[in-house]
Amino acid sequence: MTLSSTPEATSPPADHPAWIGRYRVQSRLGEGATSEVFLARDDFRDRLVAVKRVRAATGGESADNHYRAHFFDAEAALAGKLKHPNVVEIFDAVPDPVMPYLVMEYVGGVTLRRFCRSNALLSLDQIVEIGFKCAMALGYVARQGLIHRDVKPANILAVMQGEHVIDVKISDFGSVLDTMSERTQVFRVGSLAYMSPEQLDGSALDSRADQYSLAGVLYHLVAGRPPFDAVTQPALMHQIYNGEAPPLTLLREDVPPRMQAILERALSKSREDRYADWDEFARDWSSLVANAEVPRGQLQDVLHSERFNLLRSLEFFADFGDVEIWEVVHRGRWQRHAFGAALYRKGEEGRTFHIITQGRIDVYRDGNRVAQLGAGTSVGEMAYLAPNPDLRTHAADVIVSEQATTLAFTPETMQSLSQATRHLFDGAFIRVLVRRLHAAHESLAHPRRIL
Repeated sequence: MTLSSTPEATSPPADHPAWIGRYRVQSRLGEGATSEVFLARDDFRDRLVAVKRVRAATGGESADNHYRAHFFDAEAALAGKLKHPNVVEIFDAVPDPVMPYLVMEYVGGVTLRRFCRSNALLSLDQIVEIGFKCAMALGYVARQGLIHRDVKPANILAVMQGEHVIDVKISDFGSVLDTMSERTQVFRVGSLAYMSPEQLDGSALDSRADQYSLAGVLYHLVAGRPPFDAVTQPALMHQIYNGEAPPLTLLREDVPPRMQAILERALSKSREDRYADWDEFARDWSSLVANAEVPRGQLQDVLHSERFNLLRSLEFFADFGDVEIWEVVHRGRWQRHAFGAALYRKGEEGRTFHIITQGRIDVYRDGNRVAQLGAGTSVGEMAYLAPNPDLRTHAADVIVSEQATTLAFTPETMQSLSQATRHLFDGAFIRVLVRRLHAAHESLAHPRRIL
């Protein structure tokens, strides 16, 4: 059994190399059993990167050399393939014959290991948000045919804002199992404290093995201790196979019963008793805040998970994948509008368009209401679609008729989105415009109807 780890950042020593390939090294970030990680600058692309260099192999055909090669090959195969806001991107893999290395996205911050101590626990609402983002990221990974197999606090990077975790990224795919690859792969890898029973006995795996591991991480974040703990590996393995994790409600007084129930289900000995897929787990987990079972913190009044779930439910975003919806969540400007507020006035030049996520908007032309727009549609999109400025002048007043929340974009914001996301917006706009043309046709046939 091989246990891998991604350490916390350490003070940079004086002996770090000046260059690794074409990357100018600035400091050492940390080291593990088979590799060391450096902060470096990619001068060609003018960005900071993390360079993970495999330690030089020892002489002979040792087991360590065998695992080094497999772990590097596993991650190298993913270079340029995983693109998700909550997964560390691997930019490049260089198979140097002596010390091969990976070039990865640099994420400033700490790992979740910092928050696994009883004197440094996060609030429950932050843990819910972390769990949701990790679940959605692992769901994306699973759809690529991959099982991470080493989900643990040290492999989840936390982006901080003061004392609050505002984002997370899953890292270290050295133990990944590619279910669609014919390449020889290492089995029985991972970190024992978070390994599922089926990983321990070498059974065939699916994404529910990662679900078990994530549940173990979330349990640790809540309680300040892992679900199973023992001095020796055999004793720990016995607990994983046969023991029951102590109830969270006995370890932390503010834990709601349903949080306990969700983690108990995800930590089931049999994978058949766990959640069927990542979406089901994510919905149940995020509802702890949505249903007010977990108090909402002061960092923000609306969590990213709530915004993601809201957009996912709207018809406008029906064709958007998870990655594109996360991009919209982060790039759009969320705005609240009181009853009677004017989004646009006739004669104004348009600089924004809005996706209505909640509430209702009325459109008035010459004092007459000509349309009512609800959640899941857009308004003002000619600011983005119009080929020249003359067409961006609003011909009607657009007034909030029921307190509304919108997601606003400018042409510049749209240009900052990925090409794939802009393409999906174009498709959504076409659907909106077709429905409006149909409604206009119906209005001509039945003049008393409101569009």
